[in-house]
Amino acid sequence: MADSVKELMAAANASVPKITIEEARRLMADGALVIDVRDAPEVAASGKIKGAVNISRGMLEFRADAQTPYHNAELRTDRPIILYCASGGRSALGGKALQDMGYQAVYNLGAFKDWAEAGGETEPG
Repeated sequence: MADSVKELMAAANASVPKITIEEARRLMADGALVIDVRDAPEVAASGKIKGAVNISRGMLEFRADAQTPYHNAELRTDRPIILYCASGGRSALGGKALQDMGYQAVYNLGAFKDWAEAGGETEPG
């Protein structure tokens, strides 16, 4: 029997560290890649964290796998990666998928709105 979404979320949240905005800023200053896993219309409507790469949740594994023609060279298993979405669910699931693919330092920032409301730098999507 397949896992339920509730079980998948529990496993992802237990595995992928949730970080604060301040922790994210420190990691970003040290070269972490920030990935917005929301869909393009969401990003276009609200913007994104300044410097973030938009890779929708549905394409994340394809962009992360160096063996696919869709690979994004910015994704490297030795580079810290911070994910976020609208509420933190897709970023947790995406982070778990990256861990399963061999990515070591993967973090969940949670919700974009929390970053924006805290005065984090944003840019148009």
